[in-house]
Amino acid sequence: MTNLLFSNALNRIPQKVPPVWFMRQAGRYHSHYQNLKKSYTFEQLCKDPELSAKTALGPIDDFDFDVSILFSDILFPLEALGMGLKYDPGPIFSKFIDPSNIEELRSVDEAILDLKFQGDALKITREILPEDKSLIGFIGGPWTVASYGTGMNKGVDYHDGLNNPFIKKLLGNAIFPLLRKNIELQIQSGAEVVMIFDTDASRMGSIENYKKYSETVYTNLILPFDNKVGYFAKYPFDYDFYLENDALNNMSALSGVGVDHTYPIKDWFKKIKKGFIQGNFNQESLTKPFDDYRRDLDSYLRPIVGLTMEDRAGWVCGLGHGILKTTPEKNVRHFIKTIRETFK
Repeated sequence: MTNLLFSNALNRIPQKVPPVWFMRQAGRYHSHYQNLKKSYTFEQLCKDPELSAKTALGPIDDFDFDVSILFSDILFPLEALGMGLKYDPGPIFSKFIDPSNIEELRSVDEAILDLKFQGDALKITREILPEDKSLIGFIGGPWTVASYGTGMNKGVDYHDGLNNPFIKKLLGNAIFPLLRKNIELQIQSGAEVVMIFDTDASRMGSIENYKKYSETVYTNLILPFDNKVGYFAKYPFDYDFYLENDALNNMSALSGVGVDHTYPIKDWFKKIKKGFIQGNFNQESLTKPFDDYRRDLDSYLRPIVGLTMEDRAGWVCGLGHGILKTTPEKNVRHFIKTIRETFK
């Protein structure tokens, strides 16, 4: 039970039509989600496995995406560790983790039990998902999760970030071990691939830090799950660790990468020769009035159309980041239809 186009992309098999999925494709822009939110809170939609599956299936039914994604949130591991968390409408913590309370965090073995709802949601989603659709899971990247949990994303400053003793302890003793168990839970529950969405990793601020961090992510969260984990980070995060160390281009355990719209997708096709490449139409363009959006899409596709199937093998067509809440559904339908008609 998988989508052939997605399977071909994972295995770098040249094909005419790429699979399509969007980050946050089951979300606020979509009338299906908006209707569910009239009766349920965001937490209920995430934590009730049947509601999570129903939410995830909405964009498959309405837009015919090739891949369904676990409906959840990257911050639930922090809640499982003992942080008070609510959404109003965005995430609000009762307090941040700091050097004075880090010892109060729950153990990783306790915390993973509180994430069982994700595994149940994946199992139910797979049961109701058409057999020709793929299913993936996701987690937040370790740095991103730590950034939210400590308030660094809100301006709290821990000098020397990645090398700060407190941040190192939090990452090493809690975040990395729990996320590893979270990946294992999702794979065992039916996720074909688990994406690491590390959207705040670019705040680390130096190529040296990016490479050091990438090696730790690769060793702890990617290597143990051979070809089951993909990675996404935003510019100016540097993917050079994966390229320079042949981790992506030879016998890699990394399933593939997602790329934002900073650089043309054709440039990534030249750089990355193994695994999928997910992206990277500008999500802002998708929110524009139809004629303006369509001109942007035509411009985006023009250089890709000139490539051979071999040149663009591995492509998973999507956006440079998550779909925005102001995106018209008409544009989403047109995007998917245009991709399939252009490359048929």
